[in-house]
Amino acid sequence: MKALVIEKLEKRIGNQIIFPAIDLTITSGEVVAVQCNAEIRNQFIHMLVGGVPVSAGRIMLNDEELPKHFKKLCENVGLLFAQEAFYDRLSVYQYLSFYKRLYAGNREVDEFLKMVGLLEKKKQRVDSLTFSEKKRLQLARIILHDPDLLVLEEPTQNIDLESQIIIKRVIADLVREQKIILVLNNYVETAIELTSRVYSLTKEGLRQIEVKDEGDLNNGEVAVSVQEEGEGEILTRPIRFEKIPAKVNEKIILFDPTEIAFVESHDGVSHLHVKGETFPCTYTLNELFDRLQMFGFFRCHRSYIVNLQKVREVITWTRNSYSLVLDDAEKTSIPLSKGKLNELKDIIGL
Repeated sequence: MKALVIEKLEKRIGNQIIFPAIDLTITSGEVVAVQCNAEIRNQFIHMLVGGVPVSAGRIMLNDEELPKHFKKLCENVGLLFAQEAFYDRLSVYQYLSFYKRLYAGNREVDEFLKMVGLLEKKKQRVDSLTFSEKKRLQLARIILHDPDLLVLEEPTQNIDLESQIIIKRVIADLVREQKIILVLNNYVETAIELTSRVYSLTKEGLRQIEVKDEGDLNNGEVAVSVQEEGEGEILTRPIRFEKIPAKVNEKIILFDPTEIAFVESHDGVSHLHVKGETFPCTYTLNELFDRLQMFGFFRCHRSYIVNLQKVREVITWTRNSYSLVLDDAEKTSIPLSKGKLNELKDIIGL
């Protein structure tokens, strides 16, 4: 079976760890999405093609080391970049015809233009296309030569609804053709729309995100039975651990409480804020606080619950106005009610 196999792969730049050793296998007919920031995506893609060295581990495509033999194996790889230069003066048909000759493809260009919904625009210049249409043209280009592996960087980010539908349909067709598909995304929500097998890659490592169909959710809780040996008998003790569910289309993503930075209630709906993304939750703010308080969350305002582990500063704006500043790239500010200030001081020992 054809497969992309990543074994103990890690990347360091000097003394900085971009990501530690990770393992991941994707076989024919699978779509796997990895949510990561732009720096990690850039390093990861360049490691795949041999543009930057691998600090440790290896990347194998069909039992051959991909970075070392990329020129040999590139006919089996299609790369879709988030940012790409085009030959703008060519027509759409001429653009794909050029790559067909370059790749020695044997299928008609019109077949691919029809697949991505651009057949009627075949005579137009590339520079007349919208950003979304150019993204579809990119997709047609990378599948011209029928590669085994497709690496898609932000394939549906910032594109119109029609293009999202077309790209998702093409990806589904490629899965049926038993292609190996790796999606690199900045946002969890868009990754989940493409596949249920989603991972998060950070400097802490690779972690799979738990995703379920909407009907599989059992109130966000999972019960585990642990057997203990007592005096002459075995006792079964149930252990309950909490996951916080959020809905993305027809799927449910289950968040570990420690991932959540804060919860905001807006127009009667609770929103989880996780790594710069916002996810609606069916629980009320009161219900969420009951679940999250044991994990170090604080009801700082009637509309907000905050993870105190994510708080960097407490700021006084006026005598009656306070804010909590989070330890994130945006330095997110959360309101702190005056009546909650003394309670917060007691919790943090001031």
